[in-house]
Amino acid sequence: MTKLQKNSIAVLNARSAFDGNEGKEALDVALIFGSYEQYVSLFFQGEGVRQLIKGQQANLINAKDYLATFSALEFYDVENIYACLTSLEQRNLAADFHINNVNVLTEQEFSDKLRQHKTVLRF
Repeated sequence: MTKLQKNSIAVLNARSAFDGNEGKEALDVALIFGSYEQYVSLFFQGEGVRQLIKGQQANLINAKDYLATFSALEFYDVENIYACLTSLEQRNLAADFHINNVNVLTEQEFSDKLRQHKTVLRF
């Protein structure tokens, strides 16, 4: 997408996977908009990049594991998924994600992609 689309929605994840309900709520919102054939992109920045990392074990902290639900994104045509490279580097995290097709972008690229959306929902 090079220019603003009429109903483009960016869902920005800025909290880690099990730090409250925001991560699950963001995923639910993306799936709902996707089910209505809206143009939805997922963005992960700051602590939000932790939601993408493989091998998390929610059961160790008695939390409900919603991360497996990310595999449903492709069925809802949510294909644009972006992670901030700086956020990964600041946390010493490798780009080893539990979902496919995550585009790792520099801060400038990340910001540019985010600005291409009409609506930004931050979680």
